[in-house]
Amino acid sequence: METTTILVTGAGAPGLPGTLYALRKNPDGKPVRVIGVDTQSEVAGRFLVDKFYRVPAPEDNAYVESMLEICRSETVDVVLPQTTREIARLSRSKKSFEDEGFGVMVSGSSAIEAANNKWTLIKLSEELQIPCPAAQLARSEAELIDGVRALGYPERSVVVKPPVSNGMRGVRILRSEPWDVPRFLAEKPDGLEISLDELLRILRRGPGWPELIVMEYLPGAEYSVDAFAGEKMAMALPRLRQTIRSGITFRCRSEFRDDISRHALELARALGLQYAFGFQFKLDESGIPKILECNPRVQGTMVASAFSGANVIWWGVRELLGEPLEVAPEPIKPACFLRFWGGVGVSGDFVEAI
Repeated sequence: METTTILVTGAGAPGLPGTLYALRKNPDGKPVRVIGVDTQSEVAGRFLVDKFYRVPAPEDNAYVESMLEICRSETVDVVLPQTTREIARLSRSKKSFEDEGFGVMVSGSSAIEAANNKWTLIKLSEELQIPCPAAQLARSEAELIDGVRALGYPERSVVVKPPVSNGMRGVRILRSEPWDVPRFLAEKPDGLEISLDELLRILRRGPGWPELIVMEYLPGAEYSVDAFAGEKMAMALPRLRQTIRSGITFRCRSEFRDDISRHALELARALGLQYAFGFQFKLDESGIPKILECNPRVQGTMVASAFSGANVIWWGVRELLGEPLEVAPEPIKPACFLRFWGGVGVSGDFVEAI
């Protein structure tokens, strides 16, 4: 059987081992050779892939040509981007890769731009009558204060976040109640909670006032959705995020909720998303799932759905290789995923290199 060569970006990303598992343990039993790239050389993933290259940052003018040169020298079949920074650049450059016979597992640039913008996603959800949090866009200090007060602060918690960000960057939960001794001794500080006065002191330090979404706080359970959209078949599999640390899922289990799956696929169609991608929903006080954000790329814990029989990462590869799935495989079964900390120990010359 012919080996498929896949270039995976973000070799230092925490989700790399899961992506490698989904590719190498694919349900078709197809042999896979993985080329890993990252903007840093001292990443653990370089020891997990078959060959590693360091590349410029995606914002660098040399990034695309560097990636193309690797594709040429390694005879790459599929480029699989894992990081938010890279998908926008690669989506705009897809034709350059396709003209040379290299498939890029990323949606079109307009779909990526819309999906990455949380405010655009909220407005689209409103148009589609998909439940979404009450929210306002604040472009000044006055608009921020008005928005926070309108959502009930300080009596109610409020979330503030940038329209475009990833990895929990810029996200804060505005709460006015002070910590007490039992909570101080029982909980680890996560840096998310802040008062309005503290937030304003930070934002006044400039250089300019950032555009921010002021959003209702959703107190219920959080769900990630691992989704796939191809030429002949689409599927969305929700999983309950039971333990989250620094935005990364450490414990989750599949939960077949028709409402969340239906909303995810409806949004995907409206956005024009392809291949493997994800959404996040959170329950409000009444238990209604409301859209939080979209990840128009392979998610860090997307391998979890492979254990349910829905290897959406591999399905995306198949789609690019011209072997689209016509129907979802059976059975799709319940599964759970438990993450643990691991590491790679190295010795010899490489130690001096880092």
